[in-house]
Amino acid sequence: MLRNQYGRLSQGLAVILLTGPVTAHEHHMDKIPEGSAISVDPIDSILWMHIILQTFAWGVLFPTGMVLGMIKSRWHVPLQVIASGMAVVGWFLGHKHKGRQFSANVHQAYAPSLMMMLIAQAAMGIYLKLHLERGIHGKIRRYFVSLHGILGKMMPLAAWVQMLFGGITALGFCRAEGDHTGQCLAHFIMGSAFIAYGIVLTILLLVGQFWLRRTGRSQEFFDSLIIAAWGCVNTFTEHRWGHPWGHNDLQHTSMGIVWWCAGLVGIWLSRTRSGRPKRNLLPGIVLILTGYAMSAHPQHLPLSTMIHTIFGYTLMGAGVTRIIEISFVVKDRQTFSDDDWHEPNSFQYIPCFLLFASGFLFMGATEEQMQLLSDAGVTHVSYILILYSFAFLMFLFVNMLLTLYASHAFPEKKKPDTENQVPRMNGAANGHIRANDRRVQDAEEFELHGLMSDDEPDSPTLAETKEGRHAD
Repeated sequence: MLRNQYGRLSQGLAVILLTGPVTAHEHHMDKIPEGSAISVDPIDSILWMHIILQTFAWGVLFPTGMVLGMIKSRWHVPLQVIASGMAVVGWFLGHKHKGRQFSANVHQAYAPSLMMMLIAQAAMGIYLKLHLERGIHGKIRRYFVSLHGILGKMMPLAAWVQMLFGGITALGFCRAEGDHTGQCLAHFIMGSAFIAYGIVLTILLLVGQFWLRRTGRSQEFFDSLIIAAWGCVNTFTEHRWGHPWGHNDLQHTSMGIVWWCAGLVGIWLSRTRSGRPKRNLLPGIVLILTGYAMSAHPQHLPLSTMIHTIFGYTLMGAGVTRIIEISFVVKDRQTFSDDDWHEPNSFQYIPCFLLFASGFLFMGATEEQMQLLSDAGVTHVSYILILYSFAFLMFLFVNMLLTLYASHAFPEKKKPDTENQVPRMNGAANGHIRANDRRVQDAEEFELHGLMSDDEPDSPTLAETKEGRHAD
C-alpha cells in the first residue's frame, strides 16, 4: 500500500513538473523597448509571490531539509515535500504573471535544469523511502544513497546561482548589448567566492576540525591551494589577449599573479619539517593585499568609489582578524581542545562574517547597480548598511544550520564529575559532605572532643583534625 502511494506521488510530481513549461504561456515581449531587456512596467503581485515562494523554498527550506537528511531526522521528508510543493507553485506563478515583461534571459533558460534536478532528487528520495533491498535493488541501493546525498548538497549551490540570475533578470542587468556581461560575471563570481570562503571557514570552525585531523593537513594548506589555483585562472582570464592593456586589466592580472605566488608559499609553510600540519598567515596576508588593491580600484562614479573602498576595508579587516586569530587567539593550534566538541572563541567568528560582508559588498557594486542607485539619489551609507544586513542574515542562517547539524552529530557531553577527579574524604570530595556521611563526622568529632584543651575551638573541622593527625 505504501509503495503504491509513493509510486503515484512520484508519477504525479513528474507530470506536474514536466508539463509546466507546456501549459504555461510564453512570456510576451511586445512592450519591451528596442535595445532594452525589460519593459518599463512594474513587477506585479503574482511575480512578487513567485519571488517570495521560490526564495523561501530554495533558499531556506531545501538547505534546512538537506541538514535534516544528514542527521537522519524524521522531519527531512515532510520538509522536502513542502519545499517541493512550494517550488512547483512558484514555477507556475513565474509563467502566469502580468506586468513587467522580459526578453529571453539566463534565468528562464536555467530554470528547467534546476527543476529536472528537483525531479531526480525527489524520485531518488521516493525510491529510497520504499526500502527495496531484495535482488537488484540491494546492489544498486547504495549508489542511489550516495547520489541522493551528493545531489542534495549541490542543490543549495544551484539554487543560489538561479536566484542571482533572477535578480539580474528582474532589473535587466548584465546584458551583452551594453558590454556589461564581463564585469557582472567578475563581481558575482568573486562575490559568491568570498561568501563561499566565509561559509567554509564557518564550517571548519564549528564542525570541521575532525575532518582536518583525518586529512593530516592544516586549514591553511587548503586555503592556499585554492588561492593558488584561483590566481592562475585570474592571471590568464582578466585581460582580453590581443587588445590594449587597461588600468583595470593590469590590476586584476597582477592580483592573480600575487595570489598564486602567495598560495605556493602558503602550501609550503603548511607543514613542518617532520611533516606535521602547521598554521600560517599567508591566506590572511592575501586578503589584506586584495582588499588594499580593491579599495584603490579606479571607478567612474563617486558612489561606486565609496562602495569599492568599504569593500576593500572589509576584506582587509577579514585578513587582519584572521592573522590575529591564528597568532594570538588559537596560538598556531588547530583547535582549543582535543575534546569531541568545543565552543569557538567569540573572536573567531569575526573573520568569517567579514568575508560574508565582503562578498555582498562586491556583488552589489556592478556598474549598472551603481548607476541605478546614483540616479535614485541613494547614499553609500544607506546602501552599505543594507548590504551588511544581508550579510548578517546569511551568517545567521549558516550558523543555525551548522548548530542544527552539530547538536546531533556532536551531542554536548555532560559536565565531568568533579568528585571523580579530586581527592576524597569519607567517600566525597574535599569540602563536600554527603548526607549519608554526616553521622560518621559527628561520631569522629565526639571522640575528639575530650582530647581538646579549653582554649581550642569547640568544633574543629574534620579537615583540620586530619591535618593535625598527619602532622603528628
